[in-house]
Parts: sequence; C-alpha cells; structure tokens
Amino acid sequence: MLIYKIFRTPEWQALQADGSTLGAPIDLSDGYIHFSTAEQAAETAAKHFAGVEGLWLAAVEADTLGDDLKWEPSRGGALFPHLYRPLRLDDVVWAWPLPLEDGAHVFPAEMV
Repeated sequence: MLIYKIFRTPEWQALQADGSTLGAPIDLSDGYIHFSTAEQAAETAAKHFAGVEGLWLAAVEADTLGDDLKWEPSRGGALFPHLYRPLRLDDVVWAWPLPLEDGAHVFPAEMV
C-alpha cells in the first residue's frame, strides 16, 4: 500500500540533497513524520496547505517501513500513518509536483 507525504519545494530539495529527512517543522514538533493514505491526501492538502504553491507529493510503500510505521488516530478519529524514523530518499517510490489549479491541488492519476 502506498502512503503519501506532501513536501514544500525546499523540504523536497533538502531530502534529495541530504538523502534523509526528519520532516517538516510540524513533524519535528510532533516527533514523527506525518503521512496520508490516498483517500486522506486531498483533505490533508486542503487543510494544511491551502493556497500553497510549489508542493511535491511523495509516495512511499508502507510495507517497507516495518515497525517504524504506526497507524494512529488523528483527524476525525481516522487512522493515519506516522513514521517514527527519518524518511530516506530510497524509501520514496515516486514523487510528482502537486500543482494548484483553481484553488485546489491536482493529484496525479496514479492515486486515482
């Protein structure tokens, strides 16, 4: 199962340059890296990245993350994937720009 991380361009570039990341400021403060499922990603983008341009969507295979990935209740009691270790660039299956059109982010067809 693929899970998804939304990055701002500088965060995505840092992951590419460094080979790993502890995530965005919210991830650092919470102590884990926030992910979403395909069903949760659009709402995550709308809630936390409304109107933000220059985003990237990275897909990660959940099964390869082992016990470091925990499914925990969050928004509305839904279970969200949280990674309790650095995300490595080699964990990323693919990444695509997440363009903003008419006020909403357009997700890649691979997710549909």
